[in-house]
Amino acid sequence: MSDDDLRIQLDLKIPMRDGVRLHTVVYRPAHGERFPVLLIRSPYGTQHPRYVEWAARFARSGYGVVMQDCRGRYESEGEWRPYIDETNDGYDTQQWVGAQPWCDGNIGTFGTSYVGFTQILPATLRSLYVKALVPIANQEDNYGHLRCNGVLQLQNAMNFLALGQRMLLPVHIELIDLKTVYRRLPLISALDDLADRPFYREMIRHERFDEFWRSYSMKGRYGEVDVPAYFITGWYDNLMHEMFKCFRGWKHEARTPDVRAQTKLLVGPWPHSTIGTPATGDVHFGHAAAVDIPGAHLRWYDRRLKRIDNGIDDEAPIRLFVMGENVWRDESEWPLARTQYTKFYLHSGGRANSFFGDGILSLDPPDNEPPDTFTYDPDHPVPTLGGQSMFMENTGPKDRRPVERRDDVLVYSTAPLPHDLEVTGPVELTLYAASSAPDTDFTATLVDVHPDGRAIHLCEGIVRARFRESCEASTLITPGIIYAYTISLWETSNLFKAGHCIRLEVSSSNFPRFDRNLNTGQPAGFDTNMQIAHQTVYHNPHCPSHLTLPVIPR
Repeated sequence: MSDDDLRIQLDLKIPMRDGVRLHTVVYRPAHGERFPVLLIRSPYGTQHPRYVEWAARFARSGYGVVMQDCRGRYESEGEWRPYIDETNDGYDTQQWVGAQPWCDGNIGTFGTSYVGFTQILPATLRSLYVKALVPIANQEDNYGHLRCNGVLQLQNAMNFLALGQRMLLPVHIELIDLKTVYRRLPLISALDDLADRPFYREMIRHERFDEFWRSYSMKGRYGEVDVPAYFITGWYDNLMHEMFKCFRGWKHEARTPDVRAQTKLLVGPWPHSTIGTPATGDVHFGHAAAVDIPGAHLRWYDRRLKRIDNGIDDEAPIRLFVMGENVWRDESEWPLARTQYTKFYLHSGGRANSFFGDGILSLDPPDNEPPDTFTYDPDHPVPTLGGQSMFMENTGPKDRRPVERRDDVLVYSTAPLPHDLEVTGPVELTLYAASSAPDTDFTATLVDVHPDGRAIHLCEGIVRARFRESCEASTLITPGIIYAYTISLWETSNLFKAGHCIRLEVSSSNFPRFDRNLNTGQPAGFDTNMQIAHQTVYHNPHCPSHLTLPVIPR
């Protein structure tokens, strides 16, 4: 990259309100003096290859680009406290950029994951310069990112905040036996010999959604936002469920009708780390699944920052990819207004264990059927395989048959479908179950079974019994008592083709994506004792366990 192509400033120091200076790099087009500016604030370094490539492309398209190291990262001063300082630092940077002679007064923002969160947090302070956001794979808050219904997303917690990002630890991750580290107990001290990560210990201590998480959450704050956002996520993105929360918040609660009308959402068949590229797994979605993500940014910025009438405001607010059919479709609302929420009931003769069992999923309510039972041993958890994990070895549309061979996985399947059936929207399981333990977990996975036997992961969920009523308060269960658990399997869009089967898996662990419930009822982060739990799943007229699918008429 030569000076003939771009004008580059490599070592700016932008002062924050407390005097801390943040390292910043600026790219500008070779010709012209004032430009709309695109801002990215990242803990990953201003030399991150993807963002350097994007910055050069954006600058060659007529935009200034500002890339900044977050506080305490790389060449920026101060202490890095993950997420905590991003609201004020983001706003202060926006105000500084907007006042520069090379900025024409219009700022857009971009970035993925943590860098998506650094975009939406300052939006509540409403800089007059910021006119457009493009958050990719971001969260509403960190409770939703690092915990799911109170259950710790163990891989996220350990890998990102302590181990998996080489930027955070001065040793190579390849030298650490992660399988052993994941199994360490108690969780609160599991990383003490590897890294001093106060934030990790804090998120272990705070099981409930309390002020620790609420202090920098978007919950209840969407009404403070007055800038439109273009949200981008994937059906296999670990933060997809959080992204839908953000989209709905912007779409229904933002300060002005214009902001609500202009906000958009793009959802493809992508995992977290490869947004824009088809998921790597045991099915393929075709060439149509690939999207030029920086090109989508430019079209959005051209309208919002350069005021070019390129037709984007006339398009539907939602564009989603229907897996199975492998086509893109525009929609006007979420969930889709034409959704037919359809109950598929669990059935068996009392032996639904594994795919060799007798579990059935059907539209018929259950009769007086014997319950299914399985044993959950925290020392032998069900392994993570496919789905919405953040890590490539576990994510995406994987074949679940190796997991479905286990007797601690209940499997319920429909007969081969006589015709195509589309499922697009939020998926939910109502499970009537009892446990021999005072606390335990229940998991659910939705699977598309192909005629050749492949059992392809679509979406999944988990609930911790103590948080069955609320994540703000915990209540243990009484062993042997039947409780109704509501398990969100998040969102999906999939065409189950004629000849395919719809399958539901029910178990009590998904490790190491989620931490293991040790079944003792003690605080999870501090416990070292394990207890085997004997689980019973009911399906009868009084306890009609059922999967609710958002069926779209065709």
